[in-house]
Amino acid sequence: MCRKKHFLACYCIVGAVGLAVGHPLDTVKVRLQAQSVYKGILHCVTSTYAREGLHGFFKGMAFPVLTTGILNSIVFGSYSNALDYLTQSQRSNRSQGKPASAAQIFSAGCFSGLMQVFVLAPIDLVKVRLQGQTTADRYRGPVHCLSLILKGEGLRGLYRGGLALALRDVPCYGLYFLPYEVTRKALTESGTQSGTFAILMAGGIAGVVTWAFATPMDVVKARLQMSGAGGREYTGVLHCVRVSVREEGLRVFFKGLLLNSLRAFPVNAVTFLSYESLMKIFCPPVR
Repeated sequence: MCRKKHFLACYCIVGAVGLAVGHPLDTVKVRLQAQSVYKGILHCVTSTYAREGLHGFFKGMAFPVLTTGILNSIVFGSYSNALDYLTQSQRSNRSQGKPASAAQIFSAGCFSGLMQVFVLAPIDLVKVRLQGQTTADRYRGPVHCLSLILKGEGLRGLYRGGLALALRDVPCYGLYFLPYEVTRKALTESGTQSGTFAILMAGGIAGVVTWAFATPMDVVKARLQMSGAGGREYTGVLHCVRVSVREEGLRVFFKGLLLNSLRAFPVNAVTFLSYESLMKIFCPPVR
């Protein structure tokens, strides 16, 4: 029987591990996507280190760490519940070894992506604003950033870039869980539990595949979120797309793709391994 009282702690650990692994690369990615002053990854890394030291790569990390338990509980919880609902008519068959279909896994993943957008949007906005500032003269921290957004842009301002976030996460969370399940099962012998290697590879591949599809809308999201903090002003998703293509060409939508891929493999490999390991502890299989 699942020890549900431990789930939030489980999700906190899973999220914190993933954030610790990937946040520095995420900071570089955000700056490349939202600011045109950098010539490339190396230039951004060296400039950030020269001006801000190692601390610069961890800007905006505190707020996501504090809320990671809630976000991961929404993502993994809504995914598992949606999958249970979609497969409830075949539970007896599943117990005999019939897995959920690809369509069911994709649909459950899309649902989990939609559910977490409502909570993630303000958190991600604050993270991006803090990551994007190269000096400390505007935001002193996540709470100060939140207060300034509410004061200057209102409650609606907390959801700046929210539509782009939804357009990124809803389909991509479907893709996120699908390659994970497919790869994990392909690397696991029939009738046995998935080993560490299978989970790590499946999680890493799932992350890379997801971010390959997510990066174009991720660029749009970052630019919309920074537009209220002294950056280029955009009126919405379509306006941002048109202006970005006109000024920088289609390649603009692939800014940060390499970093997203490099970050996605270790982050998601560790995230899924942590999740599966903790689920074995807190939610052991019924015998």
